[in-house]
Amino acid sequence: MPRITFIEPDGFRHEIDAPVGITLMEAAKQNGVKGILALCGGACACGTCHVYVDAAWQPMLAEREEMEEGMLESAWQPRDNSRLSCQIHITPNLEGLVVRVPLHQGET
Repeated sequence: MPRITFIEPDGFRHEIDAPVGITLMEAAKQNGVKGILALCGGACACGTCHVYVDAAWQPMLAEREEMEEGMLESAWQPRDNSRLSCQIHITPNLEGLVVRVPLHQGET
């Protein structure tokens, strides 16, 4: 299982072992990562599982699809490295992935 680090809004580094095949959002919810609301349950319909992917890891991920791009428009302070964690599937090559959870989710 790849070890993934979520940096929560307060700076706490939450390191988890994530099973291959589930999404980053599911791993966060299963491990109590603060700030990942995932109100739509992973359907790419709300933008409340927004994370910032560290720059070194962006090339390792699949490109954002049109639906994700649209949902990120409603995310709080989206950036070039913004992703919805429900759209990132855990694979073995994500060992060491670091993502930051924004201070807020949605347009709050």
